[in-house]
Order: sequence, then structure tokens, then C-alpha cells
Amino acid sequence: RAIELNPNYATAYNFYRIHRIAMGRPEEAVALAKRAEELEPLSLIISAIAGRNLYHVRQYDQAIEQLRGVIDRDANFPQAHLYLGWAYEQKGRFEEAIAEFQKGSSLSGGEPTMVGALGHAYAVSGQRDRAQSVLVELKQLMKRRYVAPLEIAVIYIGLGDQEQAFEWLEKAYQDHSHWLIWLKVDPRFDSIHGDVRYRDLRRRMGLPP
Repeated sequence: RAIELNPNYATAYNFYRIHRIAMGRPEEAVALAKRAEELEPLSLIISAIAGRNLYHVRQYDQAIEQLRGVIDRDANFPQAHLYLGWAYEQKGRFEEAIAEFQKGSSLSGGEPTMVGALGHAYAVSGQRDRAQSVLVELKQLMKRRYVAPLEIAVIYIGLGDQEQAFEWLEKAYQDHSHWLIWLKVDPRFDSIHGDVRYRDLRRRMGLPP
């Protein structure tokens, strides 16, 4: 409706693409992200989210190129470092991914999403002790501020501990964690797709099969 009222409102395209990608409509999401960027080419967040969109549709090389461009414009924009780290991780470039997550965490003052991403990267790169240390850090942080349960879950997924992963995913569901909308499309969840609990969670959320 917002787009009908103002076809040049970039933010509406940007948010609408979130719905499209979460619902498994990647082609539409990419087109919407592109349109938002055309309308607001100087917006760092819109450009960064266009890169995140490419990550979600598994076009990792294009995502890396897009996000490097954002960082070239502003090296202190934490979200671009987060999304770039995700793309590096899926390419198996773990050292670079970890460096991006560390940078994003530093710039954001230890924002839990950055810390959770770092813990997951440690886990999938075989640095299990460091991943466990991040789990302890986040659980301690929970006593002082809000930490989305999903950030704990992704580390357990990286460690291959599906029992703990689903325990924390259920907490995220009960908590109405907005990060769960990416359950279908985030590659970090690929390893649990075959579990009946994953399918049940997706059904309860109303995500398409």
C-alpha cells in the first residue's frame, strides 16, 4: 500500500523485500532491493541489505562485491561487516569471516548478533573451544541485557549440537524473535533442515514449505 501511495519511497521497497525473501520469493526480493537502491543510492543500510539479499539467495561472490563496496564508502558501518562475514563464511573463508565479525562487534559495542555470528564462525571452522567461550559470554550477557535466543541457537548449530540448538530455537519462537523469519533462507540453518522439529517450527511460524 505504501508503494501504491508513493512508488518512489525506497524504504517501502526495502522492507517489502524482507517479506519476499523470508517467504521464499528470492527473485522478487532481489528486484525490490535493486529498486530501493536505485531510489536511494547513497543509503548505506539499503546498499548493505541489498548485499544481505544476495547472501540469502546464495550468490556469495556478488554479495561480497556489494558489501565491500559499502565498506569502501564507510568502513565503520557495522552491519556491512556482519553481512560480509556471513558471505565469507559460506565461501569457506573463515579467517576473513571471523575478522569481519570481530570488526562488526567492536564497532557495535558487542551487539549480540555480531557476537553470535562470531561464535558460529568459530564453531564451523573447528575452533570449538572459542565457540564454547562465546556461548558462555552470551549467556552471561543475558543477565544484563536482552540477547535473542537465536544467537545461542546458531552457535549450537555450528557445533552440531541439535538438541541444544532446538531448545534455543524453541525459546526464540516463544520469545517472538524477529530473526526467526530467516529460518527458511539463512544458509546457517541448512544442517537442521532434515529434522522434523525444524519442519514443525517452520509450520508453526506460517512459513511456506
